[in-house]
Amino acid sequence: MKESSLNEMTVQFPSLSENERFARLAVSGFISSLDPALDELSEIKTAVSEAVTNCIVHAYRDTVGIISMQVRILEGMRVYIRIRDKGCGIPDVAQARTPLFTTAPDEERAGLGFAIMESFTDRLRVTSREGKGTTVTMLRTLRTRKPADGEV
Repeated sequence: MKESSLNEMTVQFPSLSENERFARLAVSGFISSLDPALDELSEIKTAVSEAVTNCIVHAYRDTVGIISMQVRILEGMRVYIRIRDKGCGIPDVAQARTPLFTTAPDEERAGLGFAIMESFTDRLRVTSREGKGTTVTMLRTLRTRKPADGEV
């Protein structure tokens, strides 16, 4: 059952490297109403960057496809992010999630994308079908910020 959102957005964009920056800015702008701490915002932007970069580098290798990003603000300061491609898919998700594994060693990839996403989120789910694409779903609960001295 889909949990109701307080607010949500969905954007689609081509898998061009310059759109990785757009995705980071879009998610940070959208969740700014929650007034996240700078470290939390940075971590969410990094997780989004890793997911979008995976689409660009791996899913649509040598071609341009569409990346879909949905961001939902849920009750309790929770942020839901889903990034989906319709690229080549991942043959073995468990192997792909292994730190240092990469399908692009000739491109000097570190193979840490999923590990980074996992470390910066409370929950990471990766589903994929060969020839159909991959969906990365992340959930992050933000801390409640306390006003600084002198703030009201």
